[in-house]
Amino acid sequence: MTYINMLEKIAELLKKEHFTVATAESCTGGLIGHMLTNIAGSSEYYRGGVIAYSNDVKECILGVRRSTLEKYGAVSEQTAYEMADGAKRKLDAHIAIATTGIAGPGGGSEEKPVGLVYIALATPYGIEVRKFIFNGDRLENKENFAKAALNMLLEFLER
Repeated sequence: MTYINMLEKIAELLKKEHFTVATAESCTGGLIGHMLTNIAGSSEYYRGGVIAYSNDVKECILGVRRSTLEKYGAVSEQTAYEMADGAKRKLDAHIAIATTGIAGPGGGSEEKPVGLVYIALATPYGIEVRKFIFNGDRLENKENFAKAALNMLLEFLER
């Protein structure tokens, strides 16, 4: 399925289910919101997004607990979970997608390598977090992170 076909299918299913979606993006820097709004009529289902690049924004806007950031770090399953939960609540959406990761080329470690991303999907039925590791350069990683997040959304909508 091509990128545009995936976005069109997501749009169709969101409209059919009368679901709205919001985004909370760190490492993708707004790319998911950009992709979702590439489809005409996206204002029917896209509520908006928060680009939470700093921990302060994660905490103050999205409600990620400081204790989560201190214990697990900004790039963690727990932070992604709380980002998605916060975006869903704050932006009053049925579904929220959150990304936090290390796009590179720097910033990685043995424990958290460049290309690592945690993607959370908050739905009316709960929150799922997945971990991915990609091997591209910065721009490739950001694109792969965003497409993986959109694929998670599509999988949920097709259930």
